[in-house]
Order: sequence, then structure tokens, then C-alpha cells
Amino acid sequence: MATSPASVRIPSKMATSTSIDIFILRHGEAGNRMAAVEKDSERPLTPEGRAEMQKIAKSLKAVGLETDRIYTSPLRRARETGEIVANVLKIPTLEEWNELKPDGSRAELYRKLARLEQSSRPILVGHEPYLTSMIGEIIGTTSAKIVLKKGGVGKVRITSFTPRISGELRWLLTPRIITKMS
Repeated sequence: MATSPASVRIPSKMATSTSIDIFILRHGEAGNRMAAVEKDSERPLTPEGRAEMQKIAKSLKAVGLETDRIYTSPLRRARETGEIVANVLKIPTLEEWNELKPDGSRAELYRKLARLEQSSRPILVGHEPYLTSMIGEIIGTTSAKIVLKKGGVGKVRITSFTPRISGELRWLLTPRIITKMS
């Protein structure tokens, strides 16, 4: 019997009160899927996508985004996005998580997030529609019409992992808004 990611049981030792802020970042502009000679997983950021991610990362730094770790999908475009942000923000921890792939297991992602320290404020770099589905699930709706543009960033506060993951959307910013903030 399949279980939905939201109904996954987290071990009881993690059932205490939770407040973890996660920053959700969609990868930057990547090469055209149809024109790509390589596999989809190897599509790199375009030069324009790299430049835009540099601007976005500098803006996040300018507005004081505080984090010490980035977890990224292993797909090239997401990994490159994470590397740019890690470099600009001087983030020491950049780790690939298969759970952030477009077909990754959100249930496993939630288990990993539940094991993080309460003071953690990670950036999760991934893909659509996975990321907006995850946001909707955390805030308790599967019908939310959330749009996370390439290079867009959202902040979600997870308030509980039991009996199911729950939390609130704190903000959602387009690349244009982010770069105008600094």
C-alpha cells in the first residue's frame, strides 16, 4: 500500500515542537530540453541563467539571508545553481540529495529534514513542479496555485513533522523582485 509523503510517520523522538525555516530555490535558466544533446539530467545553466543566479545570490546576501548549508538536486542545472549561491554566500556545506530530483521521494526528504537541528535554515535547490507541490503539501493544500519561477525563492517555516508535515509559507519571491531588493 502506497503512502502519501504527508502521512509518513516520523520516529517519535522527533515528535517535539518544531520550527525550521527552509529556503526553497528553483534552479536557474537551463538549456533547451529539446535542443540538448545530452541527457536531461546533464543540462547546464545557460550563460544568462548563470548571470541571473549570480545577481540573485548577491541580492540574497545583500538582504541578509542567513544559512549555512545548501541541499541540491544532483541534476546539473540545480547543482550549478547551488554552487553559485554557495560561492556568493560563503556557505560551507553543499550536499546533493536524490530526494530533490524531479521524481524524488518527498517522504524521504521530510525524514531528512526532520533530522536537522532546530536552528538549521537550509536552502533546498530543485525543480518544478516538485517544489511547489512540496510547498502546498507543507502548508496543507494540494490545490494551491503557487508559481515558482526559475531562480525564484520561497521561505517556508515547518512547524511540525508529526502526525504529518505542516507549516506556513512565509514569502515567495520572483527573480525580478529579489534582484530589486538589494
